[in-house]
Amino acid sequence: MKLSDFDYNLPKELIAQYPAEKRDESRLLVLHKDTGEIEHRIFKDIIEYLNPGDLVILNNTKVLPAKLMGRKETGGRVEALVLNACDTNNEYEALLKPARGCRIGSKIIFGGGELNAEVSRIENGRRFLKFNCNGDFEKMLETFGEMPLPPYIKRKTSDSDAGRYQTVYAEKKGAVAAPTAGLHFTKKLLSAVSEKGVGVEYVTLHVGYGTFKPVSAENVKEHKMEKEYFEISQGVLDKINNKKGRVTAVGTTSARVLETCPTSQVAEGNLRSWTGWTDLFIYPGYKFKVVDALLTNFHLPKTTLLMLVSAFCGREFLFKAYKEAIKEKYRFYSYGDAMLII
Repeated sequence: MKLSDFDYNLPKELIAQYPAEKRDESRLLVLHKDTGEIEHRIFKDIIEYLNPGDLVILNNTKVLPAKLMGRKETGGRVEALVLNACDTNNEYEALLKPARGCRIGSKIIFGGGELNAEVSRIENGRRFLKFNCNGDFEKMLETFGEMPLPPYIKRKTSDSDAGRYQTVYAEKKGAVAAPTAGLHFTKKLLSAVSEKGVGVEYVTLHVGYGTFKPVSAENVKEHKMEKEYFEISQGVLDKINNKKGRVTAVGTTSARVLETCPTSQVAEGNLRSWTGWTDLFIYPGYKFKVVDALLTNFHLPKTTLLMLVSAFCGREFLFKAYKEAIKEKYRFYSYGDAMLII
């Protein structure tokens, strides 16, 4: 299986630069795996495809304002995307742009001098920053950090992004990117889903570098996912074990949490509360064990996200749907429209 098998051309004007005016009025492409039918709907119509007894599983991670703009002590601007915290106090892995010139011992100043860091180590080309700040580092991020919008959004971060690049049910801080399939839900729509007799449950996966790490190997099977922290409670697992309808995963992150559950325990109905780190890489050939339906956004070419969706509905069917979406001028990527595969 080659990386080039997951490439496609997208007109730049279809890359959404802003979210839809109303979350639940984005467009929704509905794919029927059994018949091959493709429907064009509005997102809030999703309730028509959910039945009493179904479960909808959402990722309640909350995006940190993890992008910091600073300058090196020796001069020169630096952009830092703060990733995972390390065991050492106030040491974080970070993606630096530009990374050239940021050597061990290099000092970077943020927030007009109120927050500064030193490159503490470099491992396999990755840089780690040791932050020195007065007060809680997370509070400093809230003060000086920006929402880490993806690089294909070619504009400055605005005040509205603080709310719109966050799901309405975001609760547990830790992500550096939004679980974008969930951005389309409103609290009113979620209430309507519950009132229909559909179970609405939450898992956590803190979206990190692993989700958007570029695939460099031409042989897809050689790619290694980065580990990302997840949580799934006993209550959610009990609901899955006793389900009466379909399990719909909202987003690839929710799907990966559910599919990380041990196969044997799923089969025996003996799942137990679980927290940990997952590096599960799903690509065509994978057999889904828990997820029956998938809600997702439109993904970049040659990404692990696109490969996961291809595994769920078949690469040919997915690329047929993408071709249709491009023809109908759907909006792509994080702030774009959605796709429901049932």
